[in-house]
Amino acid sequence: MFDTLSDRLAATFKNLRGKGRLTEADIDATAREIRIALLEADVALPVVRAFIKQIKERAQGAEVSQALNPAQQIIKIVNEELIAILGGETRRVRFAKQPPTVIMLAGLQGAGKTTLAGKLGHWLAQQKHTPLLVACDLQRPNAVNQLKVVGERAGVHVFAPEPGNGVGDPVQVARDSIEYAKTKQYDVVIVDTAGRLGIDAELMQQAADIRTAVQPDEVLFVVDAMIGQDAVTTAQAFLDGVDFTGVVLSKLDGDARGGAALSVAHVTGRQIMFASNGEKVDDFDAFHPDRMASRILGMGDMLTLIEQAERTFSQAEAEKMASKLRGGGKEFTLDDFLGQLEQVRKMGSISKLLGMLPGMGQIREQINNIDDRDVDRVGAIIKSMTPIEREDPKIINGSRRARIAKGSGVTVTEVNNLVERFFEARKMMSRMASGQGMPGMPGIPGMGGGGPKKQAKKQGKAKGKQRSGNPLKRAAEEKAAAERRANPEAQPGGAFGLGPGQGPADFELPKEFRDLLPPQ
Repeated sequence: MFDTLSDRLAATFKNLRGKGRLTEADIDATAREIRIALLEADVALPVVRAFIKQIKERAQGAEVSQALNPAQQIIKIVNEELIAILGGETRRVRFAKQPPTVIMLAGLQGAGKTTLAGKLGHWLAQQKHTPLLVACDLQRPNAVNQLKVVGERAGVHVFAPEPGNGVGDPVQVARDSIEYAKTKQYDVVIVDTAGRLGIDAELMQQAADIRTAVQPDEVLFVVDAMIGQDAVTTAQAFLDGVDFTGVVLSKLDGDARGGAALSVAHVTGRQIMFASNGEKVDDFDAFHPDRMASRILGMGDMLTLIEQAERTFSQAEAEKMASKLRGGGKEFTLDDFLGQLEQVRKMGSISKLLGMLPGMGQIREQINNIDDRDVDRVGAIIKSMTPIEREDPKIINGSRRARIAKGSGVTVTEVNNLVERFFEARKMMSRMASGQGMPGMPGIPGMGGGGPKKQAKKQGKAKGKQRSGNPLKRAAEEKAAAERRANPEAQPGGAFGLGPGQGPADFELPKEFRDLLPPQ
């Protein structure tokens, strides 16, 4: 959603790099570019004005003028101000001292409240809570049935005593749900309320009545991140009518500009608490302003990636794989390889995972073209092999490859590529697990000295100066070399290009350098 904003900001900061000092004209030009980038991203005008004012004030201060790298200091300021606009600190759910905690959802029709209720219930269940979804949208056709389907998919129970479709009193349902939750030992109640296509008095009155009936601990305003500047207007209207305590962003995986959603926290003074960025129940998490700012600036989101990995990967399984790889990698089989791929697949889309790595914005097009079905094809190829072939892929000859290709519905070339990639991956992971670094990456401290072929090539080059292919020129070179060996003192230049009498025998290091040498 924020790709355009990220690209514009990256281009702006690129112009600052390499400058030892920033003039006032540089700061003004940078502020102008950032202003254009924010306005193009649909960020609300009052928010842009406040943002640019803060940046200019801080950029003209001592923290930039006295900095060793002013460009990096500007990026740091923009990052901090972005975090401030997005709400500052991560806002957690306030749970009631005496269960159940009541969370009420409010927002316009089509914002995604019902789907988000299921995602929030699933997220709370993962946090060791026992949530209950309450169907209080009794006006929209099939809203109650939709909540039941969403609840079943999320593995969360639904309280729906009324059929909906215009039948039933939503305020009474909300009131009864609290007693039901106390009786059945549910510690969180999520109330899904009705929405409208626009702001009207009836909508606000019904939401206010439900709030009065259940006395919620949290009222979350669900805002569609794709609706543009109307998000700010709607948020202000709901703030006046219902007085929500937090904001939830839905549809963050869309391709709209989405800047208005970033403005809601600043305009209303209520922090963004959750964000939904996909259609699956797992595509939902707490909103972290610092991580979102880091993503917008193209610096990745490693903390979220690590958290997802910790939730998906088993520590015991990871230790088992590491021990296999440390032993030279021979015990690491195609079954293990498939297991690792399936674990990564559980974390979500491969392109989303790569997008969380720092610097990946530069190859965004290639990342977006990654097809997750390639992982499924790899799984099909491995599962078409016999247990012995998975254990020892070296026995896979031509006829076996043809059989595997036919069984998995791919070409023999794809089978060949998989087997070759497996051996390369096993070799690389084995070197990394044993602390030798990645093969083929010389010159980087801690990353190994490159593959054996490259090392052999280096040794071959280091043997000496290559002789000329011209016989006359080679004879002249050999004659000159023989004269130098016979009479070294007669040469016009000594060691390091010095003249006679100024070579190593007469050369003396300065005292400061002699003090650094070990005693002889």
